[in-house]
Amino acid sequence: MIVKLGPCRLELIQGDITQQHVDAIVNAANAALAGGGGVDGAIHDAGGASIMKETDEKYPEGCPTGSAVATAAGDLPANFVFHAVGPIWKGGRQGEAEQLAMACRACLQLAVKHNCTSVAFPALSAGAYGYPIDLAAANLVKTTMDFVRWHQKPSVVKFVLFDQGAFGAFARAVEEVVPR
Repeated sequence: MIVKLGPCRLELIQGDITQQHVDAIVNAANAALAGGGGVDGAIHDAGGASIMKETDEKYPEGCPTGSAVATAAGDLPANFVFHAVGPIWKGGRQGEAEQLAMACRACLQLAVKHNCTSVAFPALSAGAYGYPIDLAAANLVKTTMDFVRWHQKPSVVKFVLFDQGAFGAFARAVEEVVPR
């Protein structure tokens, strides 16, 4: 699914984020930037040890929830990895929606700062952090579309979804946000 947003576009694809040929790949990181499972583990496995070495050197204190930091992409087919720390779902009444939007915007701001024309996101917080996929999709799609409409960049934002269920949730979110 592709949606045009002025000179930019939003793409939804089902696949492996580590295989995306983009300027930046967003990692669903933990606050310690200590590596982990899911998307985080896949990115570190595919990107190699240099990514963890750089995060340890540049960000020894980690990264707070709702923010993101950049490193080189190691062996990934990208220039950068943006390590975004989304919230752990606690029922939706502890600021999770704003923290997720902040993490998304932080990555898009890093893309602009580093002159990235393309960026690939996973379904931040919707895996091990337990954020309900439909709510995460709606939040991430709206935040991204608002940012891209305002800034007119990056040129391409991809949401790379691991399975059909996540793809469906994001497709529904796009249909709800895009004016007809």
